[in-house]
Amino acid sequence: METELVPARHPRTARPAGAGPAHPLPDRVRATLDALTERPVSLYAAAVLRIGYGLAYLAFLLREFPHRHEIWGPESPWTPELARQLFDQTGWVSILTLSDSRAYFESCYALAVVASALFALGWRTRAVSVLFAVVVASFHGRAIFMTDGGDNLILLMAVYLVLTACGRRWSLDARRTRLRTCAGAEEHMQADRIAGELRHHLRTSRRTLTAVLHNCGMFVIAAQVCFLYGSAGLYKVQGGSWGNGTALHYVLNLDLFRPWPGLSLMADEHDVLIAIACYLTVLLQVAFPFVLFGRLKYPVLAMLLGMHVGIAVLMGLPLFSGAMIIADAVFLPDRFYRALGRLWQRTVVGAGSGKTADQARPPLAPVPAQSEPSG
Repeated sequence: METELVPARHPRTARPAGAGPAHPLPDRVRATLDALTERPVSLYAAAVLRIGYGLAYLAFLLREFPHRHEIWGPESPWTPELARQLFDQTGWVSILTLSDSRAYFESCYALAVVASALFALGWRTRAVSVLFAVVVASFHGRAIFMTDGGDNLILLMAVYLVLTACGRRWSLDARRTRLRTCAGAEEHMQADRIAGELRHHLRTSRRTLTAVLHNCGMFVIAAQVCFLYGSAGLYKVQGGSWGNGTALHYVLNLDLFRPWPGLSLMADEHDVLIAIACYLTVLLQVAFPFVLFGRLKYPVLAMLLGMHVGIAVLMGLPLFSGAMIIADAVFLPDRFYRALGRLWQRTVVGAGSGKTADQARPPLAPVPAQSEPSG
């Protein structure tokens, strides 16, 4: 049950003469703080982040599977001994440097694949989220000179998601909790009646701590994305090539970022569109933190989605683009994701059974016959 952020209004009473003006702000602040400490917010957005980053890192590990020994394994030019020397200076830690054995490396790689899959599925999310963060940090630190912006963002989000209740929605944990609640609702009610005062306080404290950590984690994630966009936009403003609209022209002619040279050359032929894209990119990134509290954020998010798709296709950076698209999902409200869930049920469930979603539901049990009251 959702908690209203606006406090209930009471009948207006006459204030004594000479009293100062009423200050509703403290009451609103108190109501907001109560809501943030009692109810986790944006649970569906947290679930989207969990699924997105779990699948993104799983796809990354599977894509690099043929090259795993050259990137992270004993055959890497950046040897485990060099990595340990760097860790002594930076204080970083990686489970991959605990042993130089090939069998140990293969075990760590299999663990990373399994942890990413379980994290995306939401199985035992509290424990698996910690394991996923350790895996991402270990692989990131082992090949620190072979990473890009996508790896850095996934690492930050993996650490932040440990604080959140990202397994409350669209997960195996949520399904298990729902089935358990439906099967034993009466037993839980009886247990609640006989629970002692100490047990009640412990349960309340745990719920409050979970809500506070989750809300703080989601706030940090949103602030991180805003800082990323704002700093990137301000950095571009300082460059002359972005000011005269030629920055993307030079990017499209770099061999390192041309997976399809023909497509890059075709896009580079439209000078006016290239200049417009330069100016629009800077404008969107600088204005992004200032449009989040209005309806203007929806077209801005849509344009940023198109920008990241273009980066993935034209520059060959799918991991970076995917990480940014997933991060943008934190700014969509839960009602948007609930609408997507209902749309999924109507289309997929109905199409799979050949019926609509309402027809696909199991029929209700018949009501048993009732005897006539006596007397």
